[in-house]
Amino acid sequence: MKKTLILVVLFVFPLVAYLFFASGINNFGILPVLKDQIAELPLNEDTIQFEDHISILGFFGKDLSFKKANAFNLNQKIYKRFYEFQDFQFVIIVSPTAKEQVKELSAELETLIDTSKWKFVYMDDAAAIALYKSLNSSSMLDANFATNDVFIIDKSRRQRGRTTDDKEHSFPAYNATSVATLTNVMIDDVKILLAEYRLALKRNNANR
Repeated sequence: MKKTLILVVLFVFPLVAYLFFASGINNFGILPVLKDQIAELPLNEDTIQFEDHISILGFFGKDLSFKKANAFNLNQKIYKRFYEFQDFQFVIIVSPTAKEQVKELSAELETLIDTSKWKFVYMDDAAAIALYKSLNSSSMLDANFATNDVFIIDKSRRQRGRTTDDKEHSFPAYNATSVATLTNVMIDDVKILLAEYRLALKRNNANR
């Protein structure tokens, strides 16, 4: 009896657990689409685009000193965890007047990690507003043309996030000033999106 119990614990239980979590990914691992076809980035010197990338989109505006804490929160909680995944990138919209500030911030981040997937895109005020308006968001850019919110954009330029009947637990955007939101919500949502693409890739390979 004891031998049978030990065998069940050692072999059967891990198999059941694996099947349970695998089925969970298949059935529940879809992050809702909140907005189809957000505006693509304008042509830029670094050819940075949303298409075919999993992007974390932020708006830092004209004065990056107000968003430095956000940058470090995002770097430590989100970027550091996921930047090695293929096609993953951070896209940060900034004013053309902030180029020196971008250099300073990039230099600070580079002391912590490889920042090659931090992509700063320079856009004038009107273009930044137009891009922001293409998102599903109930707020507006502030006087600095910035926001504390960041957004998840998939490879097909669709905005992804959580939706529930309870507005307090819906996340079309993620507040980068809140470490709790990044840790308890956004990490899980990025994991779900990455798992979704990995599963699709496995299915495509299996069907060839």
